[in-house]
Amino acid sequence: MDSFEQKANQAKEVLDLKRSQSVLGGGEKRQKAQHERGKMTARERLTYLLDPGSFQELDAFATHDCRDFGMDQKSFLGDGVVTGYGTIDGKLVYVFSQDFTVFGGSLSAMMAKKICKVQDLPLQNRAPIIGVNDSGGARIQEGVASLGGYADIFYRNVQASGVIPQISLIMGPCAGGAVYSPAITDFVVMVDQTSHMFITGPEVIKTVTGEEVTFEELGGSVTHTRDSGVADMRFSSEAEAITGLKRMLKYLPSSNRSGPSAAESAAETTTDPVKGGEIGQIIPANPNQPYQAKTLIEAVVDEGSFFEVKEHFAKNIVVGFAHLGGTSVGVVANNPGALAGVLDIDAAIKAARFVRFCDAFDIPLVTFVDVPGFLPGTDQESGGIIRHGAKLLYPYCEATVPKLTVNVRKAYGGAYDVMSSKHIGTDLNLAWPNAEIAVMGAAGACNIIFRKEIASAKDQEGKRKELVDGYVEKFANPYI
Repeated sequence: MDSFEQKANQAKEVLDLKRSQSVLGGGEKRQKAQHERGKMTARERLTYLLDPGSFQELDAFATHDCRDFGMDQKSFLGDGVVTGYGTIDGKLVYVFSQDFTVFGGSLSAMMAKKICKVQDLPLQNRAPIIGVNDSGGARIQEGVASLGGYADIFYRNVQASGVIPQISLIMGPCAGGAVYSPAITDFVVMVDQTSHMFITGPEVIKTVTGEEVTFEELGGSVTHTRDSGVADMRFSSEAEAITGLKRMLKYLPSSNRSGPSAAESAAETTTDPVKGGEIGQIIPANPNQPYQAKTLIEAVVDEGSFFEVKEHFAKNIVVGFAHLGGTSVGVVANNPGALAGVLDIDAAIKAARFVRFCDAFDIPLVTFVDVPGFLPGTDQESGGIIRHGAKLLYPYCEATVPKLTVNVRKAYGGAYDVMSSKHIGTDLNLAWPNAEIAVMGAAGACNIIFRKEIASAKDQEGKRKELVDGYVEKFANPYI
């Protein structure tokens, strides 16, 4: 064997050694501890997420350059994050996955550089990016350098907003400044019991305010999908969370230049148009009787295609993706099954964000209207229902995607205007035979319009009923 061959073999041995070291992350002991918590390792998550054999890793041998606090004696290849690109169902995606086994997944300047690089590439190549978050926060040994790294990531999140889909998987802790990157992304997915997001942890809160709270109560998946609305979906395991994300990705285009996606096969589109009788069974004849909007949506869109987003937050409005005739659409529907379907602050914020996403990515909008108005009350007024209600009006007015609206039943007051009405640029507005479009409900309207007539009548209740019936006959139908 000559010297050149020998050197080549030595070089390959070094490369193989580095590869085996980088795969180990923080070591087998820490990987075992990760499994004992019911969590996958950073690389296992990417293996489950991406098509087999498609992952191409970037910067696998990078290490930090911190020399303070004994950090020069502690170094791991990859420095706590696995970055690269691959495909999901054949679609190109860029990914990063934080490795909790390396310094608790804490963000260093080098980790930030790796993440920023894999944020820049999908912007250049117009492909989605998926971030898997599992980190204890900033690496305190590096001081302001790690904080600066967060700001570099946030900046790129903003630049990518509305250009490429950004999805965050929260697979462990995500605390302090780290939470703002997922908050800027389009969708946040959490896992029960193992995902936690908060600005300040339970110990700090107890020290400052004296309040005692658990990790789960403060920033668990239930808190953020039901109460705060920070997260869009929650699942009982990491595998289910990844599977859910992959399903949602089928409805999303690769970028704002790609146009709406289509169903993968003819089997995913309906061949039997919905029948009036079926709808009649869903929509009660009594206008005050509730029903679940999701049942209505599933009866209209392609069979089995509806994918709900923010299911547990602001249940009085339903949003999600579906296929309609094989084309991906965004669906917004008032839900009479919760709070009678009224619009409140949370519902307006939830729907507005979804409408803006669909508009940014050229996804047509289908809106089902059954709304009795905005929720009255001092809490709503002092909380800014005017300001937040306007947030829903604005994106509907601004949207340039095809917009189809179906008036299902009630459409009262200002809520009628806001819910993608004809007057704010909707392309096609349809109404079912029992649709009611009016300033307000018949009883309330008659009490105002005919106040004197009712007061002066001998039989006030009889007169009121007569006037209400006349108002209903005139306005409780779509023909006017």
